[in-house]
Amino acid sequence: MVVFRVDRRSGLPAYLQIVHQVEQALRMGALTEGDKLPTAAQVAATTKVNPNTTLKAYRELERSGLVEVRQGAGTFITRSLATPQTAPESPLRARLGEWLREARAEGLNAHDVTTLFDALLAETFPATTPTHTPAH
Repeated sequence: MVVFRVDRRSGLPAYLQIVHQVEQALRMGALTEGDKLPTAAQVAATTKVNPNTTLKAYRELERSGLVEVRQGAGTFITRSLATPQTAPESPLRARLGEWLREARAEGLNAHDVTTLFDALLAETFPATTPTHTPAH
């Protein structure tokens, strides 16, 4: 089960943080078709956000075709966003993991890595790159 984290200082609305975290979990294969998302009450208990915030996020995910709400049963993943390149066994993912371990060994912290990544992402994908939003 996915555990949501809401950063009140991020400037991004809490419901969008939840949407982005679900999308990220789908891309990374942490959530797959048929998985059940936590209830709004469960998310409220762990994140201290209003249950309506979670419901708003789930409605947005439903509009995107990523989840379906089954009355009385919960909210379920309907499709994956994972690609072979983002799968846990992907060579590309393994190389990125090696690079991150090397960056840490060189003394970079998570903020340094995110800043470097965002700069290079913008250079590599100009005009199409949204601002990075950490999932934590």
